Amino acid sequence: MIPKGFDTMSLATLDLDRTHFPDQRPLHAVPDPDPAPPPTRIRAVPDGPEARGFVLYVGIDEAKAQASGTDLGSIVAALRKLATDLAPASETYAAVALAPKGSGGRDLDVVRLALQDPAALARHRQEQQPTQEAVEGVIVDLSRRNVTIDEQPAALTYKEFELLRFLVMREGRTIPRAELLAGLWGADDLEKPNDRTIDVHVRRLRSKLGAYEDIIRTVRGVGYRFDRHADVSVRHATTPSPDF
Repeated sequence: MIPKGFDTMSLATLDLDRTHFPDQRPLHAVPDPDPAPPPTRIRAVPDGPEARGFVLYVGIDEAKAQASGTDLGSIVAALRKLATDLAPASETYAAVALAPKGSGGRDLDVVRLALQDPAALARHRQEQQPTQEAVEGVIVDLSRRNVTIDEQPAALTYKEFELLRFLVMREGRTIPRAELLAGLWGADDLEKPNDRTIDVHVRRLRSKLGAYEDIIRTVRGVGYRFDRHADVSVRHATTPSPDF
């Protein structure tokens, strides 16, 4: 019968102190009639729950057991006898963990996973998470003011980034050269720009974008436009597009 509160049951771990077992007597030995050592402390047990037993995972396969002159059944029988000798009122239950031949891994880890040990399951799930694959394409990070191309930083000048940012913020709209000049150059700039200045900066920007140069489109007789591709990602800052 499943006891009440089954869904709130959990596991804790033992703080084992080897000084409690100084003689390291074999499993079949009868315990000495000396006073019992201080009880081993149980971690992670808040007020309310009580300890009802414990699980001892034993990692060993048949081949290793046979090499030691025994077998799994004999080990289980010895452990059961030891539990009965130490505490006649104790109850025992044994289960064998099975795994496909040649599956590898530590025997103890296989046992803990097969018997649904929470800590082992959590670690296994973490190890099984897929590694992050390399991200190919262009990432325009407006908040950090940088551009990466196939995970490599693009060495854009300040003006080249400002040109790209200006176009990205107005994605899909063709920007006349005159608007680019007014938006990117101020009266205090030492450089005296003209339409050719814009064309030179666009050409340099495209050369640094490499295989992704066509994200900057030329609209003949008008200006330039930013066209996003599937392999282009834009990380916006909090500032909205100036066109809205």
